[in-house]
Amino acid sequence: MSTPVSRPRAVIFDIGGVVTGSPLHAIAAYERDHGLPAGVVNRVVVAAGTQGAWARLERGELAVGDAFYAAFEQDLAAAGAVVSARALMERIATVTAVRPIILSAITRIRARAILVAALTNNWRVDGGGEPNASDLRAHFDVFVESAIEGLRKPDPRIFALTCTRLGVTPAEAVFLDDIGLNAKAARALGMTTIKVESPEQALGELEAILGFPLR
Repeated sequence: MSTPVSRPRAVIFDIGGVVTGSPLHAIAAYERDHGLPAGVVNRVVVAAGTQGAWARLERGELAVGDAFYAAFEQDLAAAGAVVSARALMERIATVTAVRPIILSAITRIRARAILVAALTNNWRVDGGGEPNASDLRAHFDVFVESAIEGLRKPDPRIFALTCTRLGVTPAEAVFLDDIGLNAKAARALGMTTIKVESPEQALGELEAILGFPLR
């Protein structure tokens, strides 16, 4: 956890791995089940950079479908990893259950007149239009999606955009994410950050920052 702000005006939550189950856990399970080196998928995503298939997916330049599957499998094959992108995405789709403990905490935060935003790297599905976040939007004052904005974490512009829509400065916000690279980028802008390992750990750290119970 980074050094907390004195009086946070906003809390910004990642969705996957924070508000809902973690795609990282689904990817790790796929790797184990198929005898792949642990972490190889994430290493390929990072190594492929901003023009890799995964980054293009999260910016909305590709949708989940045949074009993405082919491009992502090519990125993976270049690193010696044989992966069915379709099967991997199907596995990820199974871990999107909402964590009630987090939604309850969000309700308590908003009851204290602290703004709450979602900032998520997500994607479209071929033929599905915009990403479907309708079930969660009502829980947040601001909802920022990479596939709609054409920007993705850890690009500092998407953090700045979220703060602008909230009407706060980065120094007035707390940001929670399960990916260290994203938390690092937010911290560089002046946000207080919490690297989420589990809902209980994250809420414990957030309670210490906000000064009131969330559970």
